[in-house]
Amino acid sequence: MDQPVPESGDESAVPLLGQAADLHGIEAEYWDIWGAHHQTSPAVQTAILRSLGVPCQTPDELQSHLAIRRKEPWARPIPRTLVVASDRTSPLRLPIRLPADQAASEIEIRIHCEDGTSRRQIHALADRDIDQRHADGTVEYHQKHVLLPDLPWGYHHLVLRSPAGHIYEARLIVTPAAAWVPEHLETGRIAGLAISLYGVRSERNWGAGDFTDLSNLLAWVNEDVHCSFLALNPLHSIDNRQPYNISPYLPKSALFRNPLYLDIDSIPEIQRSPLAQRILASPGFQQQLADLRHAEFVEYEAVWKRKDFFLRLAYRQFLREADPARQSAFLEFCAAQGDKLDKYATHCALWDWLHRRDPNLWIWPHWPAAYQDPESPEVRDFAQHHARRVRYHAFVQWLVDLQLEAVQQRSAELGLSVGLYHDLALAVDKCGADLWAYRDQYVAGCRVGSPPDGFAPEGQDWAFPPPNVDKWRDDGYRLFIDCIRANSRHGGALRIDHVMRLFRLYWIPDGMEAKNGAYVRDHYQDLLRILALESHRNRFFIVGEDLGTVADHIRHELERHRILSYKVFYFEKRPDGQFRTPAEYDRQALVSSTTHDLPTLAGFWTNRDIEARRAAGLLPDDASYQRQLSERRVDKQRMLDMLHQQGLLPNWYARSAEAIPELTGELHNAVIGFLVRTPSMVLVLNQEDLTKESEQQNLPASTYQYPNWRRKMKYTVEELHAHPACRDFTAMFRHWLTQTGRALP
Repeated sequence: MDQPVPESGDESAVPLLGQAADLHGIEAEYWDIWGAHHQTSPAVQTAILRSLGVPCQTPDELQSHLAIRRKEPWARPIPRTLVVASDRTSPLRLPIRLPADQAASEIEIRIHCEDGTSRRQIHALADRDIDQRHADGTVEYHQKHVLLPDLPWGYHHLVLRSPAGHIYEARLIVTPAAAWVPEHLETGRIAGLAISLYGVRSERNWGAGDFTDLSNLLAWVNEDVHCSFLALNPLHSIDNRQPYNISPYLPKSALFRNPLYLDIDSIPEIQRSPLAQRILASPGFQQQLADLRHAEFVEYEAVWKRKDFFLRLAYRQFLREADPARQSAFLEFCAAQGDKLDKYATHCALWDWLHRRDPNLWIWPHWPAAYQDPESPEVRDFAQHHARRVRYHAFVQWLVDLQLEAVQQRSAELGLSVGLYHDLALAVDKCGADLWAYRDQYVAGCRVGSPPDGFAPEGQDWAFPPPNVDKWRDDGYRLFIDCIRANSRHGGALRIDHVMRLFRLYWIPDGMEAKNGAYVRDHYQDLLRILALESHRNRFFIVGEDLGTVADHIRHELERHRILSYKVFYFEKRPDGQFRTPAEYDRQALVSSTTHDLPTLAGFWTNRDIEARRAAGLLPDDASYQRQLSERRVDKQRMLDMLHQQGLLPNWYARSAEAIPELTGELHNAVIGFLVRTPSMVLVLNQEDLTKESEQQNLPASTYQYPNWRRKMKYTVEELHAHPACRDFTAMFRHWLTQTGRALP
């Protein structure tokens, strides 16, 4: 691995390799969670460069590529995409790069604003100072800057006419300097509950939580708990196939949502379909639903099979009725979603059609070659001749949007200041609809993962392709913007999973192990500014999941852009390993009891996560098992000591963690009290921690070995209002929220 590559074996290429790697954002080194220093090997640099299409077989190839790469920023007076932050008080500076013999002439700039207005300027460059110089062989370039007129925040089109009469166009994105934060968070604090919607139990759903359950939960949160929001798992579209295609964090599409969450009974077309009503009323079908409701885990395939059948009946009824108002609303939705909905729906229809013809075709990379390209004549012909199949999937997404919109409207009627808090996954499935439709936006030949850490000593391979960061920028970040809009829609907050993605990702070249990777930088300033713009436009605040090893400059930039940090109780420790006091928590942060990947409070105290990893074969040997148990004993004692120190446990309560075999009521109450006392703007309590459940939703690095993403709530939605245990823990949480000023007014 450490032998220099290019293939020529010429060691003189190694310095050139490092220069090329740096120009493409490949970092030369990183430090792991233990503070150990890692240098990126020439082999890894070469593999990543090749995945980016860089010729690097010989020193001459590298030298030639370096010359081209260094010239690229100077080859155009302006880049294809410009993202600038405006405080609306100072003029915007636009850098202009021209050959020296043109840099004293006039340029013309026209700006076509998003609102339909235009601006025109003539700039004489002769009296402008030179900001930078660049020599490219016999040509010298000068960079100067001009001041742009006052522009509104938004997505504009800039046209520049050079002194030589050439026309250059750019997407000009003008953004606020920081993300939107609601007024009530500027000085106040709020709280919410995190739920896994698929696992919500009720007496009326079809075996998986749906949007009506969600609406009813919001009413309970408002009336009984006095919280401000419900935090959800990502609602992304997935294939609903167990066990490999049910993770909400590896979606088929991050642009659309999972119709598994639709409440079929409330769809108007179902209510007006005689056939649908006849089947729904049959005892046999009602027994099937009862069996799914009472199943221990969510049975995705069985639930989706039934919902898909009824959704097709609904679509048939929709076409038959041709109701003008419904038809018009559907067409408006399709027009607003545009090409991305067409591509998604075409992919889904193609999958249906091809899988029926050959049941062994599960993923698009195995489709006939003609159908693997969304722009091929065969795909266009399919979409034209199977328009009804394609429109069905668009119709389903319209229903999802309508029902989710109604839930968020219900939260506003209840007076909840946030309502729904959505979650944006880090990645999309390499075999999913987004990769099929936007393959050029991703890099083939590498996977994303993470370097070795305490949970994965050999590193983690997440098996999805990294974004092509230069392609995203040159394309005006359209796919990124679409993802943010799609996932913040109908909500008041957005969590960005693994927010470090905006700065860098850990790339693993194909054929190499996870520990042999490197970090690759992204254009984080642009991405943060776009996030800020979208948050202001759509009125949602942003939480960045920044767990793990995070460089100081990343935390500084997140804070500067008003993105809330993510603080998990288990990880908030001082350098000596002791737990931080509530007062030591950051103000601009969300504090949480746990996450879906970590043990619940009850599970932490009984070591359920460690036992689950052992049972799943995820611990390499008994020594690792014993080490984790030993570390847990230390953490539990330190936690107990902190709770006593803060006066959250009565004096008579046990001082030794060894004497407390499980999470008692007093200990549960104390941990909740600790969390609500922090100064952090937002508190999220996982539903499992409110109800003292011991099993976590996901066991990282496992698939079939653990029922990931399938666990159901301990209580039904109806029981939350009435069950004595539910009333007790709800009253406890509400008491803490009221006492600390986090409760709804």
